[in-house]
Amino acid sequence: MNQDPLHFQFFNEIGIIDQLAVTIFERTMPRGMTPAQFGVLNHFVRLDIGEKSPAALASAFQVTRPTMTSTLGRLERAGLVRVRRDPADGRAKLVSITSNGRAMRDICVQAVAQLAPMLAQIAKPDEFAAILPLLRAIRLRLDAARDQGL
Repeated sequence: MNQDPLHFQFFNEIGIIDQLAVTIFERTMPRGMTPAQFGVLNHFVRLDIGEKSPAALASAFQVTRPTMTSTLGRLERAGLVRVRRDPADGRAKLVSITSNGRAMRDICVQAVAQLAPMLAQIAKPDEFAAILPLLRAIRLRLDAARDQGL
């Protein structure tokens, strides 16, 4: 029986699942698309946002600004995002997803759909459906804690 504290066990399981899921996810993505790049595209579509600063994206993904700048540079060179100067602050930039970026996000989502047979062997659809509300609730609470600086 595991004697580690419950909260450690929670984060440990999530961490291991993340490692396994990212590896599977990377194998299904179109050539050259990384999980970080997909994450940015998905962020724009999922939240239906028009523009966001690189600093705000770095904060949302909890990565350094240089790391986000690198990811955005690759996406911009591929024509998947647009980076422009902020007219209100010439030193700042604003990022938006392009129509090609939305299309690539859809291609990636469709690629993940190909994992359905493998996932069906891991858990039944009703098991996935049952756990998603709890996972979303935990994510929202962790997001809120991050935003409060915790």
